[in-house]
Amino acid sequence: MRFRYIKNSKLSKEKSSKKKKDIEYATIADRIKAFITDSFLLSMPPFYIVIYLVFDGLRGENGVEAHRLLAWSYIIASIGVLYLLFLAKSGQTPGMKAYELRVIENKTKQKPSFVSALLRFIFFNIAFFSVVGLFVSFFRKDRRSFSDLLSNTSLVKEESIE
Repeated sequence: MRFRYIKNSKLSKEKSSKKKKDIEYATIADRIKAFITDSFLLSMPPFYIVIYLVFDGLRGENGVEAHRLLAWSYIIASIGVLYLLFLAKSGQTPGMKAYELRVIENKTKQKPSFVSALLRFIFFNIAFFSVVGLFVSFFRKDRRSFSDLLSNTSLVKEESIE
């Protein structure tokens, strides 16, 4: 082959790869690491505030032990508010930011809307408490989870969407 044909085909491949960049979905290991980080950073402050400031500790007639359902409602609601604030502001929670992940809407490739973030949180809780939904990402090539599928979002590596 002539050099110019080789050079032109090589240049056209480089141009096409620069134009269309495939989105790289987050690996399962990165998802787990981000979840563990978030479970401490987003959950511990609400647990402490609800147990010790809203109620009078764990035991006693005004403690969490006497009002378990109410205490868990406060905790889950406050974690949800924190999660929604982080996703609405930047599309990332602290754990996602640590591992350079971002939640995007599939249509717009931008950070999720408030409704999408709310749906993602609700469906994640359903998947987490039913356990079956947690394993959906193991069987998909794009590694999207149960909450991603139902809320039409994706957890992607940050450098693949810039």
